[in-house]
Amino acid sequence: LPQRSPLPRPDLRQYRTALGPVAVFGASNFPLAFSTAGGDTAAALAAGCPIVFKAHSGHMITAELTAQAIERARERTGMPAGVFNMIFGNRVGADLVQHPAIQAVGFTGSLQGGRALFDLATQRPQPIPVFAEMSSINPVVILPKALARREQRIAQELVSSFTLGCGQFCTKPGVIVALRGAAFERLTETMSALVNAAEPQPMLNAGTLEHYRHGLTALDAHPGMRRLAGRSETPALRAAVQLYQAEGALLLQADPLLQQEVFGPVSILVAMDDEAQLHAALAALQGQLTATLLTDDDDLAMAAGLTSLLARKAGRVLFNGYPTGVEVCDAMVHGGPYPATSDARGTSVGTLAIERFLRPVCLQNTPAALLPPALQDANPLNLLRLVNGVYTRDPLVSPAQN
Repeated sequence: LPQRSPLPRPDLRQYRTALGPVAVFGASNFPLAFSTAGGDTAAALAAGCPIVFKAHSGHMITAELTAQAIERARERTGMPAGVFNMIFGNRVGADLVQHPAIQAVGFTGSLQGGRALFDLATQRPQPIPVFAEMSSINPVVILPKALARREQRIAQELVSSFTLGCGQFCTKPGVIVALRGAAFERLTETMSALVNAAEPQPMLNAGTLEHYRHGLTALDAHPGMRRLAGRSETPALRAAVQLYQAEGALLLQADPLLQQEVFGPVSILVAMDDEAQLHAALAALQGQLTATLLTDDDDLAMAAGLTSLLARKAGRVLFNGYPTGVEVCDAMVHGGPYPATSDARGTSVGTLAIERFLRPVCLQNTPAALLPPALQDANPLNLLRLVNGVYTRDPLVSPAQN
């Protein structure tokens, strides 16, 4: 705007560029989707960032085979050597995060592990962002009319959801909340019968099974927790499905045990006395990856207030579905407020995942000969660009001001 008064506006152009080398940590529960060639690796490479991948000790051979496939693809497509690198070892993670060349971290795992990496990254002479997906209990809230009208179906679907993949999904429903009453008692009985009939399942590795059993021991020791169903003895290296019921006061008081994810095929039922208590309990929740509302048409008035509340708590709010399915698409958000993730502004699933590994750069009054292709007047990349407030693929009419 050269004629603007009292001062003209200069020629300003913005593009996004790669942060730099990214450290990606393999996930124990997804040897493929969230590990060597998983979402973090794909998003970082798409952003133009080289990868240093730390293989998870639970599936090192799978990691090696996948890395070999990546290297073959790199050679065939002519990408630079070293654009993907993989390291092994249980104690190298801290060194990797603290290495001055690393400019960002992608992590999927426990709250303890993710928080440790986050703290290391912030203590560097040059702090870097950590995008850690860590802990979520993924509450499911069953509203009264839905529970009264389809209690049997909901019971079956809930058990199927929290036992899918032996409960090793980060979006597994860990806490199920409803109002107290006869329908809740029937739901409890049906779910207990289904859990008692469920066969034990193998977990991905011995370490995950050990953590699961440790979590169950903590639940059993809590005075406000009661085990409703589940086998007490199981074959070696297999996990038994379990169902617990917690006192509503534990949710209202934000009891740490009820807020903590137990990774495996277990879920906890909680009965609340009335709608006001239900609101108070959900308001006390920490950040979540998902929150689910099971409703009927006659529940919508009650659901309206809960929707806005849960949207403040979770990255994805579902109606009449189950959170264990994550669609890879433009609209998906697989993230959420702490402790679900270390940065609620991003997602590790969907096309928005690339944004975590990019930073904006503004060029002011840059000579046309020095502009990158994305910002050149001719638009040689045929990009959809925002030009003076209008999205267009057309070339600019006026050249850059020099």
